[in-house]
Amino acid sequence: MGMVGTVGLVLHPQRDSKEAIDTILGWAAAHDVTVLGLPDEVGRIDCSAVAVDAESLVERADLLVSLGGDGTMLRTMRLIAGRETPVLGVNLGRLGFLAEIDVAELAGALSAIDQHRHTVEPRMAVRTCLRGREELTAFNDIALVRTPGEGLAAVTVTPAGHPFVNYAADAVIVATSTGSTAYSFSAGGPVVSPRVEAVLVVPAAAHSAFNRALVLPADEEVTLELLPASGRLAVELDGAVVGHVGPGDRVTVTACPGAAKVVRLGTTFYERARRKLRVDGSAEIT
Repeated sequence: MGMVGTVGLVLHPQRDSKEAIDTILGWAAAHDVTVLGLPDEVGRIDCSAVAVDAESLVERADLLVSLGGDGTMLRTMRLIAGRETPVLGVNLGRLGFLAEIDVAELAGALSAIDQHRHTVEPRMAVRTCLRGREELTAFNDIALVRTPGEGLAAVTVTPAGHPFVNYAADAVIVATSTGSTAYSFSAGGPVVSPRVEAVLVVPAAAHSAFNRALVLPADEEVTLELLPASGRLAVELDGAVVGHVGPGDRVTVTACPGAAKVVRLGTTFYERARRKLRVDGSAEIT
């Protein structure tokens, strides 16, 4: 008996996903598999996927397929956070760092997963709580970002209850290993394999003498406290603004190892990183 009895779809809000959905529906019909999707997503496409709410989607699906780019993949991982259901990322359009395959490989990938010819890679998340909000989860990063015209991010970083450094910067980013190739990377942070369970704290465009990133173990929470000199900062969750904080506020971030499971079909992190980051090798030394 195959592994997959029900496939759940999560779609990019704009990119054309018809070819991918037709492939999935064709494969599903041939293997007696049910295909589910969110009402506002499959409703805009003429297809036979069954529309269900988000709770039913994650409860019933044996496999979630993300059709889009990295943003869609991150949204799918947040949707399924804390469950064992694996996520297959299918790239539509530009090269997606988190996606595993392109549309042309989709039918073969579904058969491979159904026949257990795949591996599953756990991905760590980071979580925080803001006043008046439920717990928030990110798989790339949680960032405190300068609001234009309102001053720098002046932040004390306190890992495991021990104040360590004050940053003055355009942003202070708390990233997972997965997020090390996203905002953290653009701010000068290290590239870290997703197999490493670590939390990165990286200042962006630091105006302070100490401008190095910190690499912390996953079992230590880290608190960011806004100093009196700080401006009002936006709180970004995987790139989306979810709130604001001001001087005196604290944001505590906790790591959640293995919060999502990503399907791998043979590609390695290093192959994907070389393509996405355009690593062509170091300069030749003679």
